[in-house]
Amino acid sequence: MGRSLNDVIASLPRDQQEQIEARYEELKQEVEGLREMRQIAGKAQEDIAAALKIKQPSVSKIEKQADMYLSTLRSYVEAIGGKLELTVNLPGRPAIRLQRLSDGTVSHDRPMRTVARRKSAAAR
Repeated sequence: MGRSLNDVIASLPRDQQEQIEARYEELKQEVEGLREMRQIAGKAQEDIAAALKIKQPSVSKIEKQADMYLSTLRSYVEAIGGKLELTVNLPGRPAIRLQRLSDGTVSHDRPMRTVARRKSAAAR
C-alpha cells in the first residue's frame, strides 16, 4: 500500500513542512469563483436568491458570469455574509484599498445608466 500525502509531508524536514503549511493557508484564501465562495460560506443558491429577492436560476446565472457590475458583486458578497473590498496593486507601490469608485462628481459626457433603467427601456 502506498504512503499518504500526510505521511510524505510528515517525513520532510520541519522547515519544508512549515513552507507547505504556509502555502496551503495561502491557497485556502483563494477561490475560483462565486460558487466556491458561496459553498465556503455554507450557503445554498436558494439562500442567496432569498437575500437578493431574485429567483434561484438568476443566482446560477450570476455565478457563471465572467463580467458583472460591481454593485451586483457587492450584493452577492453581502448576501453570503461578506464584505467586498477592492484593492489596487500598482508596480512599486504598496497596495491601495479603494473606498469608492466615484469622487462624487457626475460626468456629463456619458451619463450613468442603471440596470433598472436599461430593463425599463428594453420593455418599451
